[in-house]
Amino acid sequence: MDSSDFLEFLKTRSSVRIYENEHLTEEEIEYIISCASTAPSAGNLESWDVIVVTDEEVLAALAQAAFDQAHVEQAGAIFALCANYVRSMSRYGERGILYGLEDATIACTYMMLAAHAKNLHSCWTGAFNDEEVRDILDLPPHIRPVSLLAVGRGHPPTVRTERMNPGEHVHREIW
Repeated sequence: MDSSDFLEFLKTRSSVRIYENEHLTEEEIEYIISCASTAPSAGNLESWDVIVVTDEEVLAALAQAAFDQAHVEQAGAIFALCANYVRSMSRYGERGILYGLEDATIACTYMMLAAHAKNLHSCWTGAFNDEEVRDILDLPPHIRPVSLLAVGRGHPPTVRTERMNPGEHVHREIW
């Protein structure tokens, strides 16, 4: 793949919120997780963990915790990405909290792109009640839910979302 192919690959990915009610295969799940495990991380500590959810009752509970977002329940799987603070704070102290969040978000991005490479669709979901998700997934105290990545066979939007010009984000040397 050359650089123009890669840019086109990125441009064709979009957030999808309408899914067929069909589970992912174990091979698809393993591929997505394998791709995430190649993501860079602070100190190579990989201070993220993921809970793969396919159980219908748990998906329904997560959808409710995500403020009734239907795509969370309809997806073929939810990858609940979590920051593992103990792993990162063991080396970096308080700064490890930030690194755990960064590691989880990078891993989630890799998962999203892996799904796209498999012709699956995804939607990064960050709007949820942390405590409800924590209870539903029985997370230990040092684990923070960061995102619920919905992945499945979906129906992409017919109209592409308008994006800002990249130059509007760029500052050089100083703000």
